[in-house]
Amino acid sequence: MEKIVHRMVDVNGINMHIAELGHGPTVLLIHGFPELWYSWRHQILYLAAHGYHAVAPDLRGYGDTTGPPLDDVTKFTTFQVVGDLVSLIDQVASLDEKVLVVGHDWGAIIAWCLCLYRPDKVKALVNMSVAYIPRNPKFKPVDGIRAIYGNDHYISRFQEPGVIEDEFAELGIERALKKFLAYRNPTPPVLPKNLSLEDSPDNPILLPSWLSEGDIAYYTSKYEKTGFTGGLNYYRAMNLNWELSAPWTGAQVKVPAKFIVGEIDLTYNTMGIQDYIHKGGFKKEVPLLEDVIIMEGVGHFLHEEKPDEINQHIDRFFKQFCDDELN
Repeated sequence: MEKIVHRMVDVNGINMHIAELGHGPTVLLIHGFPELWYSWRHQILYLAAHGYHAVAPDLRGYGDTTGPPLDDVTKFTTFQVVGDLVSLIDQVASLDEKVLVVGHDWGAIIAWCLCLYRPDKVKALVNMSVAYIPRNPKFKPVDGIRAIYGNDHYISRFQEPGVIEDEFAELGIERALKKFLAYRNPTPPVLPKNLSLEDSPDNPILLPSWLSEGDIAYYTSKYEKTGFTGGLNYYRAMNLNWELSAPWTGAQVKVPAKFIVGEIDLTYNTMGIQDYIHKGGFKKEVPLLEDVIIMEGVGHFLHEEKPDEINQHIDRFFKQFCDDELN
């Protein structure tokens, strides 16, 4: 870990913290919620050792990245975040180099958008947990989630600024992070109001073998400084993304792609998603989708739970696009 280089990069009007290591074809690693660059620590070391230049930013609103006003949800659409990454690519990659991209959770959503908006910047993509879902012109995403799952679904509960932040603060940042990062359930989290009243601090949260108290301490140290608002704003901008992305209705993602998801990941067990993935819908929307991997018995944070397998999947897929460039 001490080999990883940390620096700040001026992108799109903000100061973005990145962690990077290695030389060779650039691999951009895009994290989700409530993660940070740190979630890619296993992949950074592996990729650098196998001839790649691994770059993992803290996305806007997260970690040591600074600049966007946290009280303005309109600064957290996919357009701003993709704009950050395009600027970052221009600075960390070789001239005119298309980069390799890996995404997870919200990072997967952003990666799909990067490939949709700027396919000229991406050579190939490995995405995890969240499949590409095309824009439905008939209803807004948050409205649809509320209609199907109700007001206690975690995305519904994340919508009102300040409310869930106060509840997380009362619960305790460390405990809130443990609940999210240790979550391993095929059903989506339900967050009843007054969350702390439903939780007893006397009940310890058992961490999985792949997540240490030291890992939690790192995340906690960053979220104690930033709070959760930056990450939550991605959820709060979902309906705004729907409005702004109308020009891409019906557009396909035309970048070579591989998709990996855990069998007990809540995203894989969302209503209708398995039929969409396995019965042709996904391939129709991403025509260059080359492979879909379902990891048996694996949960949401698969790149941390099974880093060796994920690293090999990434390397094998990317090699076909840059074998001549690898050291």
